[in-house]
Amino acid sequence: MRWLVPLLLCTYATAGAAQDLKSMTLANELGSVLASEELCDLSYNQSAIAAFIEKRVKADDLGFATNLRMMTAGQEFQLKGISASSKTAHCAQIRRVAKAYGFVS
Repeated sequence: MRWLVPLLLCTYATAGAAQDLKSMTLANELGSVLASEELCDLSYNQSAIAAFIEKRVKADDLGFATNLRMMTAGQEFQLKGISASSKTAHCAQIRRVAKAYGFVS
């Protein structure tokens, strides 16, 4: 019995940390796609972005919006001045991801 409370706390903390990691990973990935819109000469469907958020982000995940802004700004900074070959490779994959997410036709 003495081990039950610590075990439950550890299980809860692990589940919470896994959810936080999942949310941060999604914010990072989406931030990369959003930051690449202009660089890759794309124009995203705003309704599709909202639908993506609605489907994939928990309604009570207040940290997601902050993480998304931070990740998007970080990606925008990193993308400045990349080589032509890096841009070609980056944008080729971003186009594929944006299409898979339903952001572009």
